[in-house]
Amino acid sequence: MANRWLIVGLGNPGSEYANTRHNIGALVVERMAAQSQAKFSAHKARADIAEIRLGVGGETPVLILARPRSYMNESGGPVKALADYFSIEPDQIIVLHDELDIDFNSIRVKLGGGDNGHNGLKSVTQSIGSGEYYRIRMGIGRPQGQQDPADFVLKQFASQEKKDLEVFLAEGGDAIESLITQGLEKTQQDFNS
Repeated sequence: MANRWLIVGLGNPGSEYANTRHNIGALVVERMAAQSQAKFSAHKARADIAEIRLGVGGETPVLILARPRSYMNESGGPVKALADYFSIEPDQIIVLHDELDIDFNSIRVKLGGGDNGHNGLKSVTQSIGSGEYYRIRMGIGRPQGQQDPADFVLKQFASQEKKDLEVFLAEGGDAIESLITQGLEKTQQDFNS
């Protein structure tokens, strides 16, 4: 099926990580599934997946929403297994992840590039043997003062951020839909504020 996309929301498994900044990618795909009333089910690729369609009709894109059940730095294994299982090429993969170097509530969309020190992206690139997949970088900002970034990403969102989080997650879903239906250039114009 040519019009099938693998949408991967990066994060860590387990309730202690569920609503942390590091899991913002997973939060976006969870919200998309909930909106479509799709339920996640366990897949043998060490991931939970839900299948949704964009729009209605016969030729509408099918989205495989995926949350790897591995830790962030081992995300690549499940992504490769799902891509192989569903016969999806790297240019039909969209990975959503947290990004320290972008202010909270900002999105950047791109195709390819390095991992910028992000262990989830590093693992995906190594496992699928290509960096030529789409990335939706969900800005979480940098910690204030002396806080270690590694601690910061594993913390819950601040109370002010929580007020804006639902809209931010919705924008992540909108960016996915735009990327698939409008293409990269238009999506970058609309979202890379």
